[in-house]
Amino acid sequence: MSRFGHPVGLLELPLGAVLVGRFALAHGHQYDTHAHPTRQLVWAQYGILTVGVDNALWVLPPSRALFIPAELPHTTAAATSTELHSLFLRPERCPVRWVRPTVLAAAPVFTALVGYLGKAELPPGARCRAEEVLFDVLTPAPVASVEVAWPSDDRARQVADALAVNPADDRDTAAWARLVGTSERTLARLFVAETGSGLGQWRTRMRIRRALELLASANPGGRRRTPGRVPNRQRFRRSLPPSARRHSRAVLLTRFGPSSGVGCVVGCGWGR
Repeated sequence: MSRFGHPVGLLELPLGAVLVGRFALAHGHQYDTHAHPTRQLVWAQYGILTVGVDNALWVLPPSRALFIPAELPHTTAAATSTELHSLFLRPERCPVRWVRPTVLAAAPVFTALVGYLGKAELPPGARCRAEEVLFDVLTPAPVASVEVAWPSDDRARQVADALAVNPADDRDTAAWARLVGTSERTLARLFVAETGSGLGQWRTRMRIRRALELLASANPGGRRRTPGRVPNRQRFRRSLPPSARRHSRAVLLTRFGPSSGVGCVVGCGWGR
């Protein structure tokens, strides 16, 4: 395996269409920007994975997987302790040809096939049949996307980095400007010019990002909940910083609908 988890020599070996790699990742572990010569599926058997491409980042609980096209630079990280299953798909044998990252439903048949195809002793005929079924059951899932562009100017980036660590920080533009040694007008102009949004709107998007991460991790350890038993939405809102609570209702309604519970968590796309 390469240091990014890619099996060296995969394209040359006379194996099947799918090779499954399994990696236990500690909380915070990250594979820096890299790309694979094969198409890839990433899925967490338990815990939460994040995958970043440019200014978009996907949060993947065990109910969702992500298809990544070949040669696409991306990062992969463990938002919690997790077990990453990385499926490398040989291009000439893979009928799936999505040209951009695609969130997939990780239904029970999908998860069973991942485990089955991970067996090294699987006979070639059985492997081929299982691979065909796997490709048949890959189903795109709806996903909300909140992209957050990152500023390049050092002054604006200092503010962005601080808000990424603590989106609940309520300091206004004038206070941030004093902190980074510039004027309020200059800082406001930098955020609009480099991110497409004002500082207040940018901070709101960061709060939505944090809310989605909390939603995705509301099912501890990736265990499936008993139908009908979901976490209380008010309890989730109370877990947010006070200044972010006013945004959480919009997140819940926009992402999950008025009658859904936090236990309905699916893969969420949002900006880094």
